[in-house]
Amino acid sequence: MGYGFTKRALATGWIWLCLALFAAGFAKASASQGRCAPDILRLRGPWGEAQFTVEIANTGAARAKGLMNRETLPRMAGMLFVYERPQPVAFWMKNTLIPLDMLFADETGRIQRIHENAVPGDLSPIPGGQGIQYVLEINGGMAARFGISIGSEMQSALIPASHAVWPCSGE
Repeated sequence: MGYGFTKRALATGWIWLCLALFAAGFAKASASQGRCAPDILRLRGPWGEAQFTVEIANTGAARAKGLMNRETLPRMAGMLFVYERPQPVAFWMKNTLIPLDMLFADETGRIQRIHENAVPGDLSPIPGGQGIQYVLEINGGMAARFGISIGSEMQSALIPASHAVWPCSGE
């Protein structure tokens, strides 16, 4: 008298169970990695949280070009400027066609200064201050719309976990 299961059915069942467990683990890992993919930047503060899809400007040439000559920028998109070390930085809006908010952050990803609605085409320097390593440019008015403030925290795969105030590994 048996239970009606063949060895083949049991083996097939085990295979499906293992595949399901693997897929569940993979989905969880992918979800957390997706939140900290290099092109994803999250911000948080007393105002809440926001997530932006970002292009990376981490070379001299990419930083010099920035968002020049763009007529539009998707609502929840931006550009993250990454410097090799903390330093004084200043931006301008030469050949930039859209107003931008600039969020200047230190090596930990903490926002130190915000410049809102930079004027397209303006050649006036926009200083970020001393000790800046990351600058996020987003559509003008977004910082005010979300309530993003000095002291808000960035989370990015490009900020080393050993320095980050909000590391990717500390979801």
